[in-house]
Amino acid sequence: MVDYQELRTVRQLASEAPWLTENKLRWWIFHAERNGLAAALIKISGRVYVDRAEFNKWLERQRVMPLKGTKAA
Repeated sequence: MVDYQELRTVRQLASEAPWLTENKLRWWIFHAERNGLAAALIKISGRVYVDRAEFNKWLERQRVMPLKGTKAA
């Protein structure tokens, strides 16, 4: 279930994460079907919103090596 309080625009999410640029996020969104990010995206009337909670899960799956005590996805 989507929590509307977790939805962010590309600009909002990029401003919350100093290491992430809008351009990089847009690149990931453009390739979302291939990189697995699609599950974190919601499109309404042509506008893309990012579910922050799902984005964080996706980001965690990008680790090169899983943290101790966690299972690899």
